[in-house]
Amino acid sequence: MLSQKARYALRALGHLAETGEAQTVQEIAEAARVPKKFLELILLELKTRGIVLSRRGRTGGYALARPAGSISYAEVIRAIDGPLALAPCASRTAYRACEDCEDVETCEIRAVLLAARDATAKILEARKISPPRGRRKP
Repeated sequence: MLSQKARYALRALGHLAETGEAQTVQEIAEAARVPKKFLELILLELKTRGIVLSRRGRTGGYALARPAGSISYAEVIRAIDGPLALAPCASRTAYRACEDCEDVETCEIRAVLLAARDATAKILEARKISPPRGRRKP
């Protein structure tokens, strides 16, 4: 399940995509309807992952580290919530066998979870950060 933290991150990035320039935490929080203190933590995580960058000074704030069209929903969700897979045995980024699994290669549950992970990843990798609907810049 997608966390509220990941939803906030996606909304904040959508706002940054819309403005195209550095914004203060306060400006992002108001526009994206995210609690300011929580947003500060989210932006620090996104900065660590190279999704946003911060600038100091009067014209400072946070901005996208690269074009919005190169930042996928999957990348943001992984940065905030971790792997997309429903179980560790189906993860590409954090694989480990389940504790009670007899044979990971023949496990029927894993086969279904791999298919679910692949379908989810395909959709989330294809979707890129963009301004909120109805507010896109020309």
